[in-house]
Amino acid sequence: MKILALSDRVVDMVYSPRVMEQYGDVDLVIGCGDLPYYYLEYVATMLSARVLYVYGNHDETQYKSDGRIVTAPDGCTSLEDRVLDVDGLLLAGLGGSMRYNRQGSHQYTEEQMRARIAGLTPALVAQRITKGRALDILVTHSPPLGIHDAADLPHRGFKSLLTLVRYARPRFMLHGHTHLYRSNTPSETKYLDTTILNVYPLRIIEW
Repeated sequence: MKILALSDRVVDMVYSPRVMEQYGDVDLVIGCGDLPYYYLEYVATMLSARVLYVYGNHDETQYKSDGRIVTAPDGCTSLEDRVLDVDGLLLAGLGGSMRYNRQGSHQYTEEQMRARIAGLTPALVAQRITKGRALDILVTHSPPLGIHDAADLPHRGFKSLLTLVRYARPRFMLHGHTHLYRSNTPSETKYLDTTILNVYPLRIIEW
């Protein structure tokens, strides 16, 4: 399976007719947050792949050219707070960032993120019992604490995500949120059995 992961920035190559030439063989698209809804909708329309997504901390109400007000991309599937089996691949999603102001609807305290993870636990346990593994890919917007994150509160990672990774042992954790401006900035880190990838703004994962 070939996966196209996107996050935080519109990539010209993707938001153009050339997307078919470059990524027409992709089997699954994963949005890791802070992407315009029209961007994900365009990808869903142009490619034959299913598009899954989580929200970023800047994802709020957006406005269509026809005047409609929308809170989610049409033709795409939310991974938020759920475990989903996609052609045998087990994915779970936890979007949003650390809470740093009172306005953001996709911002969470560490305690709130722990509660969201607790909500996933029954499904993860069920998958481990029935399939012998809890999770294949964890999709988030923010990174975990100490891995690909930053010292400032808006870009600090969640400690509870490390706990989830230790329990679920996914092969991959995909996140965005932390923008990469230098080629020597780490974007791939091995943590126990999990490869943690910062996908900003685009990354191909071969499964």
